[in-house]
Amino acid sequence: MPIDQNPFFTPANTALTPLPAPERTFGFNEHASLWLSLGVGLLVMQVGAYLVPAVGPQQAALVIVLGSILGAGLLAWTAKLGCDTGLSSSGLMHATYGSSFAKLPVLLNIVQLVGWTTFELVVMRDGIAAIAGRVGLTGISAAWLSLAATLVLGAVLVALSNGSMTRLVRKFVGRFGLPLVIASLLWLTWQFVGKASAQGLSAIWNKPGAGGMSTMQALDLVIAMPISWLPLVADFARHGLSGRSTLRGTWLGYAVANIWCYSLGVLIAITTPSTDLVAALLLAQGGLIALGLILIDEMDNAYGDVYSGAVAGHSLKPSWSVRQIGMGFAAVCTGLALVLPMHALEPFLLMLSSVFIPLYGVILARLVGKTNVAALVTERPVNYSAVLIWFSGVVLYHIMANMAPAWGAAIPTLVLTFVLAKLMNDSVKTPKHVTA
Repeated sequence: MPIDQNPFFTPANTALTPLPAPERTFGFNEHASLWLSLGVGLLVMQVGAYLVPAVGPQQAALVIVLGSILGAGLLAWTAKLGCDTGLSSSGLMHATYGSSFAKLPVLLNIVQLVGWTTFELVVMRDGIAAIAGRVGLTGISAAWLSLAATLVLGAVLVALSNGSMTRLVRKFVGRFGLPLVIASLLWLTWQFVGKASAQGLSAIWNKPGAGGMSTMQALDLVIAMPISWLPLVADFARHGLSGRSTLRGTWLGYAVANIWCYSLGVLIAITTPSTDLVAALLLAQGGLIALGLILIDEMDNAYGDVYSGAVAGHSLKPSWSVRQIGMGFAAVCTGLALVLPMHALEPFLLMLSSVFIPLYGVILARLVGKTNVAALVTERPVNYSAVLIWFSGVVLYHIMANMAPAWGAAIPTLVLTFVLAKLMNDSVKTPKHVTA
């Protein structure tokens, strides 16, 4: 009888054990390509467009560069932790918060990933509808077009989930997908810089902000995107060959993408004022092709959510493989994209994401620099000090956001949770019987 059919055989929980060396194939190029590709998206450009006219172009440029470097650095730091330990994001949560309590943040992560995957499908579907309207496909009703586009996109996502993540990153993203997306971004940048030049670069650059958003609030808005990937990054970074190349590749790739897309969003908002970013992109010469390429790249964002959600699901149900969970995950999200008013759910998703800022403040403070982190995964059921600091961070985040918005919420919360977790770090020690 094969071992996996033996009723007494317990499948290995690969999400909670370090990834073996033979399965680590990502070098600097793979990490940089992956995170540059994942950092590009219509949603990133749309958030960038929110910066103006509240802040002026000069202030926007400053916070975009600073926020991208800080946010991508935090992402890269977490990626290095994932590579050094070989643990998935779920494994890091178990090592920090305890084997029993960690199921709560893992479940919250799964919920947010279901939401963001569904939202990505809606974004791509709406983009396809806009392209169809642009090319004159008016004979198809909006309802049927929406249904067909959602089902096709969902089928592609299911198919991708049945494949190999490492092969997808190495053979498609780096070699084909990323060059096409960079070409589309270069073209759009050229087009909108040309529009800005026609309107007067000096006048645009020196245009003051209208107010309504402080520098710290703008910085929060820029940091929001890299922070949203914190609960996912270790699932990919654990495939890295070395912590140093993982850190550098992730940092460079995501910082470039974030700076570029936020800046392009600001440029589009200034030169082509519109409440619809997709419509503004289509107005550019060659915008139809560029938007199509960006929509193709948007699929890897959805796939990243699905893959990470599948790894998290496997940590809770190891008898189901990552591929099985991934395919089911993609199918569920496709069904939800057909019925949920996703744009109305966006505030809820952003609020849910806020819990992961203090969550990772504690994780980084507790695990960075420790040896044999894998031994901590099953050391205790609940780490009460870590849980208390996390809950305190969530409360502080919402207090800052509602009572002192001018100071921002992300950075104060991250700093406080990190410092508290460091000060109370004596409660987390490597077991004495484990040697480095």
